[in-house]
Amino acid sequence: MSRFRGLLQASLNATKKALTWNVEDLVPPTERYIFNFNSKDELKKWHLYSDSEYGGLSSASLEIPDTGNGPNGIFSGNLSLDFIEGSKLKINRSGFCGMRSKKFDGFIDLDPYDTVALKVRGDGRCYISTIPLARYLPTWRGNVIDAEMEMNPSRVVGMSLSVNAEGGLPGARVGPGDFKLEIDWIKALRTQ
Repeated sequence: MSRFRGLLQASLNATKKALTWNVEDLVPPTERYIFNFNSKDELKKWHLYSDSEYGGLSSASLEIPDTGNGPNGIFSGNLSLDFIEGSKLKINRSGFCGMRSKKFDGFIDLDPYDTVALKVRGDGRCYISTIPLARYLPTWRGNVIDAEMEMNPSRVVGMSLSVNAEGGLPGARVGPGDFKLEIDWIKALRTQ
């Protein structure tokens, strides 16, 4: 009989737990880490690209220093406006590098949030990653695509950061040469 009471009590406790809910379960937190550059495993979540895939000479790397203090992730490299002579692939311009997240397991739901924040330290160059989710724009090879595409924030499949040697905001460092962006984290925020 005590075994039956034990099973009945366990069943009642499980049912009670399933039927009770907490407000925190319904309202997501005001911030959510998307990427936290605090371990070498984080590097596996990213794919680097550059104009070198198309015959250019730019290069990029993403590292997490072993020092344990200072910046967590470092996206760096060299932007070149030159091309490989005789390349089979033809591109109109060179001088771009980027880091693109590998696809999430399915997608990430950012619908409860209105902003993506990045804790970074730059080098004076203009890096591309539009911040307010309502204003996210599609980009290709470091340039905004002039397309009427609407992003669905509840089904985000990836993110990227890019830099190019030409263009950017007035006063930003431009031209070929080295670049370096220190990255601590990328979060989704609810500011309203």
